[in-house]
Amino acid sequence: MPGPTRRGFIVGTAALGGAAVIGHQVIADATPVEDAVVIPRGDARYEDLVLRRTSERFFPRPEHFRLPTTTQQVERAVQDAVRAGKRVTVRSGGHCYENFVGDAAEVVIDLSAMRQVTFDPRRGAFAIEPGASLWEVYQRLYLGWGVTIPGGQCGGVAAGGHIQGGGYGPLSRRLGSVVDYLHAVEVVVVDRSGRARTVVATREPDDENRDLWWAHTGGGGGNFGVVTRYWMRTPGATGDDPGHLLPKPPGVTLGATVAWSWRDTTEESFHRLLRNHGEWHERNSAPDSRGASVFSLLLINRRDTGADPGSFAMVSTVDGTLPDADRVLADHLAEVTDGVPGTVVVRPPHRLPWLAAVKAGSLSQSDESGMFKAKAAYLRKRFTDEQIGTAYSFLTSTDHHNERALLILVSYGGKVNTVAPDATASPQRDSVMKAVYTVTWTDPDGERSNLDWIRRWYAEMYRDTGGVPVPNSVNDGSYINYPDVDTADPEWNRSEIPWHALYYKDNYPRLQQVKARWDPRDVFHHALSIRVPR
Repeated sequence: MPGPTRRGFIVGTAALGGAAVIGHQVIADATPVEDAVVIPRGDARYEDLVLRRTSERFFPRPEHFRLPTTTQQVERAVQDAVRAGKRVTVRSGGHCYENFVGDAAEVVIDLSAMRQVTFDPRRGAFAIEPGASLWEVYQRLYLGWGVTIPGGQCGGVAAGGHIQGGGYGPLSRRLGSVVDYLHAVEVVVVDRSGRARTVVATREPDDENRDLWWAHTGGGGGNFGVVTRYWMRTPGATGDDPGHLLPKPPGVTLGATVAWSWRDTTEESFHRLLRNHGEWHERNSAPDSRGASVFSLLLINRRDTGADPGSFAMVSTVDGTLPDADRVLADHLAEVTDGVPGTVVVRPPHRLPWLAAVKAGSLSQSDESGMFKAKAAYLRKRFTDEQIGTAYSFLTSTDHHNERALLILVSYGGKVNTVAPDATASPQRDSVMKAVYTVTWTDPDGERSNLDWIRRWYAEMYRDTGGVPVPNSVNDGSYINYPDVDTADPEWNRSEIPWHALYYKDNYPRLQQVKARWDPRDVFHHALSIRVPR
């Protein structure tokens, strides 16, 4: 789908908003700090902010929203909330899959006005504010300096939550995770005495705050403080030319789309397709493999129970500048569709300039809206035959009606898997795909039945491991940017493996130590937040 229209890129040096950086901490000067805009209940703007989120299941209704434009305003907003004993939460793009922002919040700090993307010559890194959408980030980095970060496809997602949750996208198989490029982070934290302050933490080995940087390389949002700025730079990059301090995307993207009608899809052909698709990823997800430049989305809509059962599709892209790009893509398509009858080429191989391809594949915030529930898992190997059978059963069942349900298999691995599991807070470093399960509805009265349906589907997919993707030879837990509160509910997680072991694995105790140091009062918390160790 086409992406949203966004304002032009900004070229220049990052403004620190009247602050001087000394050592690792930002210290405000004597200039008075203007308060952030406060929008209370009763203000005509309030309802627009209530609706500024993706999931239409959740309606944050705090006492007031605060809309800062500077780090100092964020610090003031946090301090005011702590001093008043108010529960404070933060949002950037409003794309959280669960109710982490609105749940019992009395103050919501909305970072949508902090959206600059600039080059900071003093740090030799690109500064990205948390409210900048991914589309804005790509556009400004590329048109300004010819570089990018390997982030996601949903253009309306903001950098604030995306980066600290790990971040990945179509270029990750070639370039790695977004957090592999995180050089530094600026965070407003609250100490044991209740004082809000701003800290900068870097990946430099001698940085006394390095643990806070590490926690933001996959620890997830709403855990340690409010991120007000990220600095991005390729590890080991040298020199002062911005065009060489982040990776360059391919100048051209080569892509194709194939599809299958449910009317012509049998259980046998469905099994063949998912086996082919999964085995291709097993063979082609090593960083030096020929197919590592291919990114694929297999989007399987639930079979419609009406007269027209509908169809599902696979969209695949590859770096179009590679000398054998056409052959790599052709071989990928041939291997995935081998022996699968009814394959239809919806869009034959075609080339687009990189940024145009990003925009063509990007979802706007309006595209993503709706009442929905999502669940996810990492795959180290293809689904087992039993899991494929379960997926087919639920995607073709006639005992339940929903407006839209979808299984998405997303390419992963490649360069991502060259990083040690404990080098960042993102521990899943040997997977080949991500699986995402979603159900969407428009009738509020349908929530209970739709939640029950997707919960039963997910539980059956992971029946052998207690209803959740416990790490083993096939599964590797789940992704914190796709949070699912059911993983903490013993009714649905019967594995006796705690929810945090699915998202953080062996990195969780270290994250708890960071939490104890930087948020000892547990000011920033939600249903799946890092717990202060007891």
